Amino acid sequence: MNANPDTPRDIVFTVHEPRRGVAWLRDAWLLFSRARLPWLFMLATYYMVMMAIELVPLAGQLAVPLVKPVFAVGFLAAAWTQERGGLPRVRDLFLGFRSNLAALLVLGLVFVVGVAFAVMATSLVDGGRLLDVLSSPAPADDVAREAWAATLTATLRDPRTVLAMAFAVLVALPTLAALWFAPGLVVFQDLSAPAALGYSLKAALANWRPLAVYGIAVFALGGLLPALALGLVSSALPASAVGVLAIALLMPYAFFFAATLHVSDYVSYRDVFHAGETLAPLTPAAPPRD
Repeated sequence: MNANPDTPRDIVFTVHEPRRGVAWLRDAWLLFSRARLPWLFMLATYYMVMMAIELVPLAGQLAVPLVKPVFAVGFLAAAWTQERGGLPRVRDLFLGFRSNLAALLVLGLVFVVGVAFAVMATSLVDGGRLLDVLSSPAPADDVAREAWAATLTATLRDPRTVLAMAFAVLVALPTLAALWFAPGLVVFQDLSAPAALGYSLKAALANWRPLAVYGIAVFALGGLLPALALGLVSSALPASAVGVLAIALLMPYAFFFAATLHVSDYVSYRDVFHAGETLAPLTPAAPPRD
């Protein structure tokens, strides 16, 4: 690794065809499927740690997005280890706290500021309706809570609010692109936070087609497919059984899919910034013939 992250140097990346977006998910699934239990155990630990951090009074909710890039390094390191013959380990999850922590926290701060700016930008479209609803806490009284929930539902269904949320996504895209590969660039190439954000933005813009295909695939597999499955179950079974079956089927799928997404962060980073490397095969090699 480079001893000085501020030393100017050229970071080479590869521009891929659109179909690589699907390949990133496929290859991530193959890696995950070879070590399901270690990945799921690591993922469950991550969720428990994040929930514990969120419970910290005052600072918890702000700390969660700040440390997300730090924990992202743990998943990157676990995938890197697996590709070289090892297994994901829970202790990998905390490697980011020992690898350029300051730069990773800067990435978290950029995420917080970028998303906050995108959310505030919704007021330009809907006059602040979405911000008003989101900033008002749910009342403790049951009757008042029902009225609050009805107002929230009506606001979210309003066409102007839908347009405002779409505008927020558009405003947040530069931030998301700058952060997409940044944790990997910090930990694997020892870049400073500004350099990692800059190179990540360049690589993401150059690879916008596979990233767009990746996003569509994630939406289809993570949103449309579960919704379709739940709709089919709801139409075929009585209401009393739908909830139990939905939990039994969709919860494992949600965990498998979430783990695959975490692995895909590494797969996409490796494919863009280390395309020429020879890595461990994703499927076992065929035994030699006599």
